[in-house]
Amino acid sequence: MIRVFKLNWKLYLIEAWALGMFMISAILFTMLFEHPSFYFKTANSSSLERRFFTGLAMGATAVFLIYSGWGKKSGAHMNPAVTLTFLLLKRISRVDAFFYIVAQFIGGLLGVLLVLLFFPSFVKDASVNYVVTIPAGNGIMAAFIYEFLMSFILIGTILLVSCQVYYVC
Repeated sequence: MIRVFKLNWKLYLIEAWALGMFMISAILFTMLFEHPSFYFKTANSSSLERRFFTGLAMGATAVFLIYSGWGKKSGAHMNPAVTLTFLLLKRISRVDAFFYIVAQFIGGLLGVLLVLLFFPSFVKDASVNYVVTIPAGNGIMAAFIYEFLMSFILIGTILLVSCQVYYVC
């Protein structure tokens, strides 16, 4: 385990960086589009349109991170679901999966804490709420089902694209 860590610690650090940057971006774009102190929320009363722009910004962030030089080196999993999928497909080892997931959690936490350090009142505000997704009126089970479906689509897309581009099926 220590040997694998010594060989691949740079990849784990890249994973931490990638998810940390993703979380920083998520909080900053959510602040920009949802916090009442910013122009976009007051100028655009449609929550659907604001979510669209937030999703567009987060998609662009993900593409940037994935296609960055560092993202290409680590595989830019940036999500334990992706890491676990690659583990189940035997594309990475258990030890690598463990360290990837630990690094992802640490990177995500550090990203949130960094923005919290500079913008505590904005991050804590109910309109941003640490970018936590809270189940709507349909409850926790509906939120779980939607999260499962979104992860399924994410993994399916990643596998389809990796098969088409890299011919690794």
